[in-house]
Amino acid sequence: MKKSMLLLAGLFVAISAQASEDLAKAKNCMTCHALQKKIVGPSYKDIAAKRAADKGAEAALAAKIKNGSKDEWGQVPMPANDVTDAEAKTLAKWVLTIK
Repeated sequence: MKKSMLLLAGLFVAISAQASEDLAKAKNCMTCHALQKKIVGPSYKDIAAKRAADKGAEAALAAKIKNGSKDEWGQVPMPANDVTDAEAKTLAKWVLTIK
C-alpha cells in the first residue's frame, strides 16, 4: 500500500511539473527564461537558487510574475504578465522546484 501511494505521489509531481512547464510556454515565459541558462532574463535554476532560503519566496515570485519587476537581475525589466493569481502561484511554485 505504501509503495503504491509513493508511486501515485511521484506521478502527481511529474504531471504537475509538466503542466507548469506547459503553462510557462503558453504564457510566453520561455521567450525570456530557460530552465538552465540565461536568455534575456535569468534561468529558472538561478531564480530558484537565489530564493532557496526565502520563506516567502513563492508569494514574492508570484507577485513578480504577475506585476513584473526591475533592477533585480540587471537593467532589463520584466514586464507584467497576463496571468491570473492562480497561474502566477502555479508558475512560482514550479520555478522554485527547479534545480
